[in-house]
Amino acid sequence: MSLSIGIVGLPNVGKSTLFNAITKKSVPADNYPFCTIDPSVGIVPVPDARLEVLSKISSSKKIIPAIVEFVDIAGLVKGASEGQGLGNQFLSHIRETDAIAEVVRIYENGDLIHVEGTVDPLRDIEIINMELILADMSTVEKRIQTIGRDVKRGDKDAIKLDELLKRLKSHLEEEKLANRLSLDEEEKRLVKELHLITMKPFLYVLNKQSGGKNLDEMGDDRFTKLIAYFKEHNFQYVVVDAKIEDELKEFEGEEKEMMRAELGAHDNGVDGLIKAGYDLLGLETYLTTGEMETRAWTVKKGSTAPVAASAIHTDFEQKFIRAEVVAYDDLVKAGGFAEAKSQGVLRTEGKEYIVHDGDVIEFKI
Repeated sequence: MSLSIGIVGLPNVGKSTLFNAITKKSVPADNYPFCTIDPSVGIVPVPDARLEVLSKISSSKKIIPAIVEFVDIAGLVKGASEGQGLGNQFLSHIRETDAIAEVVRIYENGDLIHVEGTVDPLRDIEIINMELILADMSTVEKRIQTIGRDVKRGDKDAIKLDELLKRLKSHLEEEKLANRLSLDEEEKRLVKELHLITMKPFLYVLNKQSGGKNLDEMGDDRFTKLIAYFKEHNFQYVVVDAKIEDELKEFEGEEKEMMRAELGAHDNGVDGLIKAGYDLLGLETYLTTGEMETRAWTVKKGSTAPVAASAIHTDFEQKFIRAEVVAYDDLVKAGGFAEAKSQGVLRTEGKEYIVHDGDVIEFKI
């Protein structure tokens, strides 16, 4: 399953630095607008301590984690929806992703230029979201025009779509993200064909700077207003120190934690971001383990056992007979599959079974 999260924001808020930290790749992160022109793509493992534990139980030769794809997209500016900066190109890159991680600065540093002249994260969010909303309005208006002839001749499907498009247009004109509009399943299917940017799920990434003037640590009114905005709209957010995480990207384990403490940071914001992004996409993980490998498999939440089996191989969904399932905690407590079976915590499930995060499964085909 290949799903991607686009990292977006105004120029010079730390997007590329964050991307480097997440993916351990090196892309330009210079202190000037439009440094990133073509989007860089990184495949990122989802942190999951359960894999190491299962690997030891099974004496596995290798561990394969679940993955998420992150895309570093160049900075947007006011007027991007009308082609300002490199707007049209950037908007097309965003449209191709499955979710959006929107980065804003919550620190002041006179040596780092802010494209708007001052640091104000809520204002930055409003600028970015407005450009995305304007781009979607253009898409909706064009679609209304293209189905006009079908509407006039009484085509029922066109009339239904036209009504939906006009609802969307009014909603966007109120400066609201498309994903805040209540839609039924049929309407969601119709809207999906429009590839609207603001219909995607959003995650906000608050980039702070260790040792800097961080708005959250200063109790600044700008940060208070930002958090109130997130709570009002039920938006998800994470706090990350992108610069420190980028500096730590080559370290692992205890050495990395020691270095993080020395640099004045305490939380691993990158791991939190990756996990939040995984959850944002509506994904969960089931596990397989054996002597050859211990592996995390990605499925959409609510997937049945046959659909989950297709993550291993497409043929498995059709050939599915049953699944041997044990919850991760039960397997660890038992100490192995044989013990789990003898204790009655290893279950046989059929085609209707809904897979849960952390299920350890062996499929029978």
